[in-house]
Amino acid sequence: MQVYLNTFGTYLHIKDDMFEVKIPVKDGEPKKIPLAAHKVSSFVLATSASLSTEAVRLALYNNIDIIFARSDGYPLGRVWHSKLGSTTKIRKQQLQASINEEGVKATKNWISEKMTHQLEFIKDLKKHRPQMADYLDDKIERIQNLVISVGKLEGKTVQDFAETIRGLEGTAGRLYFETINYVLPQPYQFNGRSSRPAKDSFNAFLNYAYGVLYTRIEKALILAGLDPYVGYLHRDDYNQKSMVFDFIEPFRIFVEVPVFRLFTAKKVNKAHIDEITNGVTLNKEGKELLIKALNDYLEEDSIRYKNRNQTRANIIQQEAHTYANQLIEKTKDTSETMYL
Repeated sequence: MQVYLNTFGTYLHIKDDMFEVKIPVKDGEPKKIPLAAHKVSSFVLATSASLSTEAVRLALYNNIDIIFARSDGYPLGRVWHSKLGSTTKIRKQQLQASINEEGVKATKNWISEKMTHQLEFIKDLKKHRPQMADYLDDKIERIQNLVISVGKLEGKTVQDFAETIRGLEGTAGRLYFETINYVLPQPYQFNGRSSRPAKDSFNAFLNYAYGVLYTRIEKALILAGLDPYVGYLHRDDYNQKSMVFDFIEPFRIFVEVPVFRLFTAKKVNKAHIDEITNGVTLNKEGKELLIKALNDYLEEDSIRYKNRNQTRANIIQQEAHTYANQLIEKTKDTSETMYL
């Protein structure tokens, strides 16, 4: 599990060969929470907290990363062991794939999967909203056509059709979020996607959820031996982790669904949001609500995948390993659909 240290003054240290989190309590003794190392995948420091050297050491020994998160949920930095996740041959093949047809195949697959998940989500919405059938059918047909268009793209490298596929992806995203807005309860409806800052509570929750997912994707890539900086579609700007932004696309649905459910269940209110210049942001209470929903959906709920019941967090890691293996030709079948 991911452990979020989200209370000012929290202290992470070691006691009896286990992690112990001390959380300050007003006018009382600190709350103490013991954690076994084998149950923790990462610690995320989302506010002012402190940790001991021994806690860092135990985390390194147990392959647990310590993430320092920005206010929007994206990682500012992380404490991580110095070993590669696997053979360097994977990274060499990844570099070659970035300029050949392997990168073309992977990019088309990832974007098609993302759009297909959007499509399936809208179809699921239609099952429970027959009064909206005409509106939803129109969106379904239009996104289906976009998926077909992605499949028809050709090129020797991704750059041969990069602008076209970005346009198709952007159009699908606009239709998708128009649909989500349409079916949300009226008080939560929003006027398109917004970030840095979010203009409304839905986008504030979604932006932070994407940040949480980003940290998970980056770790999955590292563990699989893939280079987070060597991507195919996203630009290779200075310090740009373009593979993280490429590989994250099919998995965005893993955080969009729990965010959507928070709003349709009317669990979000004004107490979860703070106003800032030109927008809004999640506060401590909002982050706690969201993180609980994300952890339940990613790490507790199981879905059928490759003939086994698995958590979505495990699926992300397996897909990273599968793609790394494909690059070095240990396996070629990465086409199985994720059932959400």
